[in-house]
Amino acid sequence: MPSLKRILVTGGAGFLGSHLCERLVSEGHDVICVDNFFTSQKANVAHLLAEPNFELLRHDIVQPLWLEVDEIYNLACPAAPGHYQFNPIKTMKTSVIGAINVLGMAKRCRAKVLQASTSEVYGDPEVHPQPESYRGAVNPIGPRACYDEGKRAAETLFMDYHRAHRLNVRIVRIFNTYGPRMNPYDGRVVSNFIRQAIAGEPITIFGSGDQTRSFCYRDDLIEGMMRMMAAPDDFVGPVNIGNPGEFTIRELAELTLQLCGSSSTIVHRPLPVDDPERRRPDIALARDRLGWAPTIALRAGLERTIEWFRTVNLADYRPPTPNY
Repeated sequence: MPSLKRILVTGGAGFLGSHLCERLVSEGHDVICVDNFFTSQKANVAHLLAEPNFELLRHDIVQPLWLEVDEIYNLACPAAPGHYQFNPIKTMKTSVIGAINVLGMAKRCRAKVLQASTSEVYGDPEVHPQPESYRGAVNPIGPRACYDEGKRAAETLFMDYHRAHRLNVRIVRIFNTYGPRMNPYDGRVVSNFIRQAIAGEPITIFGSGDQTRSFCYRDDLIEGMMRMMAAPDDFVGPVNIGNPGEFTIRELAELTLQLCGSSSTIVHRPLPVDDPERRRPDIALARDRLGWAPTIALRAGLERTIEWFRTVNLADYRPPTPNY
């Protein structure tokens, strides 16, 4: 039986954070969920509030926080383009100052700390698929830079704390992830397509639809993240966590229409600035060091996600930011 720990999850009421909290609570750990609810919903963790080993704190990690913990999962940051571009300076502060505050706490507590980084550190990649050794092609002054460069700076901070203070850090680079509890208005392609298809609205494809993405179901992602936290201390990463299956955006739209039984049409709009043309993880390192690979195919994952979307009352979610 694994030893029980005091675990902090920042951004713990978000899409991925809430599932991580749920998994950790089910294993008996004392879990502290910290969230400022900018893009998340309290409803995501409402079912955990009655659990004796779960605690919810409304707090912004840009401000210092003092807790006694054994492990920290740092997931706090808007992740959808419409959300992180709504207040780009705040996004950068969350990535950089938030990382400094989390790392300072980990140093004081001698806690193990994991950074949820992103495939966006690779930018619009010139290498395909993307291995962890690839340094990326990021526009540092574009509208996506607040997120891309913020996450890159956070990785720098984690490695500097590791080298300077021998802090026990872990870095995972998360590729496109989907599943139940996505915010229906987060502007991501999966949530957009499902919401539009169910409502019978035109499905919006930005650009030609020939650009590709790789979609990882949330359960696979959480499993990979937890395996990284439990990995030997000589493996700090970064490590790609994502599904190497590659699909065009048009293929995703057509599959969504089919699974929803929708007669929605497809409309095209201009491609946003710096939107990557191709994105696919090389997961050889995760296979080798973590024994991890995704197990849920896109069709199966979409079926589960669509089923959840059909139960959602959209009025329970805040309307989209002005960037939509």
